[in-house]
Amino acid sequence: MALEQACIEMFSKPWGSTDLLPWSGTGHSSVPIGELWFQRCDKHGPEPALLLKLLFTQEALSIQVHPNDAAAHGMGLPRGKTEAWYILSAASDATVGVGLKAVVPPEQLRAAIADGSIAQLVAWHKPHAGEVIAVPAGTIHAIGAGLVLVEIQQRSDTTFRLFDHGRARELHIEQGVAVADAGPTKRTIPPRRLNDVRTVLVANPHFVFERVDLPAGSVWELDVRCETWVLAIAGDATIGALQIGVGQGCFIEAQSARIVPGEAGMSCLVAYDEAAPSRDLLRRVDGDDMPRFRETVSPPTGPPQAVLNSPVPSKEARS
Repeated sequence: MALEQACIEMFSKPWGSTDLLPWSGTGHSSVPIGELWFQRCDKHGPEPALLLKLLFTQEALSIQVHPNDAAAHGMGLPRGKTEAWYILSAASDATVGVGLKAVVPPEQLRAAIADGSIAQLVAWHKPHAGEVIAVPAGTIHAIGAGLVLVEIQQRSDTTFRLFDHGRARELHIEQGVAVADAGPTKRTIPPRRLNDVRTVLVANPHFVFERVDLPAGSVWELDVRCETWVLAIAGDATIGALQIGVGQGCFIEAQSARIVPGEAGMSCLVAYDEAAPSRDLLRRVDGDDMPRFRETVSPPTGPPQAVLNSPVPSKEARS
């Protein structure tokens, strides 16, 4: 059983930002911060299967790809890396790349990585705030400048760089070609409302990612059976004995907790280690009518999400 305020670990990146407001009040006037990682405060607890992050980009990250579970196991690693992004803010010229414009055979992909022309093969898209983008393992992808986003991922740092904007870091041509699903992304289920307060953003074999919007003046019971991460993106709330506001999160496992939203209510992102949405995750307990669990499809908010796919081995660092 666990209910912990998440500890935040900061990582300096050359593509990061010195302005993290309103997501973090910690000043970094001279050091660009690229990532905030939400970690368990109990250092003696088991390592979580998922990793929740905030990313701040003032420059573009590398074009990269991650192995799936089968490929990772072949490298002696515990898991691959499927991820999903929720866009918090995007500059008017911000772009992300997800998949390729067309199917590219291995020899052509190998040559495009070597000469840098892979940047012209990527399917680029202008993201907008509130959009969710699924990035299954094996998908060639890139995050551009001018973005603040939440990333939920399998806990793995195995990344193969395919293009790095002249930063002179090592590229991983053979490993990247081996694990890449070198083609366009494939359509999958768009975000869908479960009830008046819950929207499923992504559900795959590795995690479920939801947005939850709780109105002021309501009281809720959160019933968690598996590893679960909560990140407030608007408003605030008391969760059990914890108080969380914008940019703050908590870790919950095998625990029930009362949630009381603040005067402005609370919107949060919730990620948990399941393959399908939990019907019993959240119920209203203040006497008002309980929103019924239903499956209604919301209009797509961005590019088609991809489905799982990919091949074989090797390891490296993140952008």
